[in-house]
Amino acid sequence: MEARDRYQQWLNFEDLSEEETQELKALSEEEIEDRFYKELSFGTAGLRGQQGLGSNRMNRFVVARATAGLAQVILDQGEEAKKKGVAIAWDVRINSDLYKDIAARVLAHYGIKVYLFEDIRPTPMLSFAVRQLRAQAGIVITASHNPQEYNGYKVYWEEGSQIRDDIADKILKAINSLSYQDPQLMDLEEAKKRGLIEIIPKSLEEDYYQKTLDMAIYDEEIKKDICVVYSPLNGTGNKPVRHVLKERGFSQIHVVAEQEEPDGTFATVGYPNPEDIKAFDYALRDGRALDADLIFATDPDSDRVAMLAKNKEGDYQAFTGNQTGALLIYYILSGLKDKGTLPKDGALVKSIVTGDLGTKICQTFQVPMYNSLTGFKNICALANQWDKTGDHQFIFGFEESIGYVYGDHVRDKDAVVSSMMIVEMAAYYLAQGKTLSDVLEEIYQTYGYHDERLKSIVLEGREGAQRIERIMEDFRQDPIKDLGSLKLDHIEDYLHGLGEIGPSNLLAHYLEDGSRFYLRPSGTEPKIKLYIYTEDPEEQVAREKLDIIEKALMEKMSQVQ
Repeated sequence: MEARDRYQQWLNFEDLSEEETQELKALSEEEIEDRFYKELSFGTAGLRGQQGLGSNRMNRFVVARATAGLAQVILDQGEEAKKKGVAIAWDVRINSDLYKDIAARVLAHYGIKVYLFEDIRPTPMLSFAVRQLRAQAGIVITASHNPQEYNGYKVYWEEGSQIRDDIADKILKAINSLSYQDPQLMDLEEAKKRGLIEIIPKSLEEDYYQKTLDMAIYDEEIKKDICVVYSPLNGTGNKPVRHVLKERGFSQIHVVAEQEEPDGTFATVGYPNPEDIKAFDYALRDGRALDADLIFATDPDSDRVAMLAKNKEGDYQAFTGNQTGALLIYYILSGLKDKGTLPKDGALVKSIVTGDLGTKICQTFQVPMYNSLTGFKNICALANQWDKTGDHQFIFGFEESIGYVYGDHVRDKDAVVSSMMIVEMAAYYLAQGKTLSDVLEEIYQTYGYHDERLKSIVLEGREGAQRIERIMEDFRQDPIKDLGSLKLDHIEDYLHGLGEIGPSNLLAHYLEDGSRFYLRPSGTEPKIKLYIYTEDPEEQVAREKLDIIEKALMEKMSQVQ
């Protein structure tokens, strides 16, 4: 169907409000094309997009239709799945509260039990709730770290992890069988009266906190008065993160005042992504004023965390997701070994596009590190598998995009437990007179310097999506050969799966000196991602290799129009 035809259909919706009708009528031809040239599709475990009316936007019609599709898949599982129900959480974003009510009311119409939190909650708490309640599924209304114009809809399955392709395909098929006018919504108060919508009890949240606190390794050995500045970036992390740190006895946790309270406009942040150093402007201001030892921030749904810490010059050093992951792996495995609690059958998981420094650390402790496709639905799929087979005990999972999970009570990225471990780790080393920069340098001295560069090339709209396809096809059909002094060893193409790893639009290039780079389109944003990794005994040489590889790749990509 063409964009104009979809647009006309939407104009004829019977239940459009006057405001919605005016929004549609005011669209230019260019806006009509962008909003209606396709339907917003399932990416990483659900929907994500800019808000507004249109089939290629997040809005009440898209949310209702997606939920009706999910409901049909649950009903196909049988009466027991219907009774097990769906847990729903939502974050601070504009319209999240509206969308969670729509989702709950659609499910209630189908007679599916719904468990709602009483207010905004972090994504990892939803994962925990699905597992604790033994629910069939879960929904989180969030756009994670995207700009304020976005919202999203993530779906979880009974293990507490995001749905994988088999379930997503069933939901998508069910969605495609429905029109935007098909879903019916039960009155919210009627649903509550019938017991179809129930508020999740406080006791479940207390259990989540206790499980989180139980993951601590050191206590008496750490410096509890470490000075820390924290920014929740106006998201859901404020209360949960501060609660666990208070329970641990950390006495100097200072929250950025302007970014403490929930705010879906992210007025002082703009782009609420702690991967971006600009998100730390206010936190750095406070950190310098307080002479803080550690600064960290969580994203709006509090499943990702990034940190800054002092280096030997007294400046604040930003750590990449790979560096933070390597530090956490080194700290956790060292601590568990020291305490005699390192599982003999323990294992860790990272995504393919994540750096290999963590893998080298694992080898020292004789603990295996497994690779998965990008996304925690894939990382946690191995943990779910080991629950059934008993092959390993899941210890830790992470990916370069500042997502980490420690323990098995949550099956998704968890910035609450990760924040606790980051503060504990910094406090432990501070008691020894070391900064996290010192520890990272020690790791490099042992394992070699690992350098990295991530490039995200944004290409929006239909033309952008088509160019991304052409770039990937060009690299497949005409592999890059000229990398200056560096030589390509081999390429791994995951388009149709490779070995035990399933299909993904991912190209992995391995060079003779151990350097490597990856290309893949983002599953949630209109961009193509380029990951470059180098390693060398000399820091400067590792950095120079990055420049060589980046220059060659950007030149090749620029030739594809």
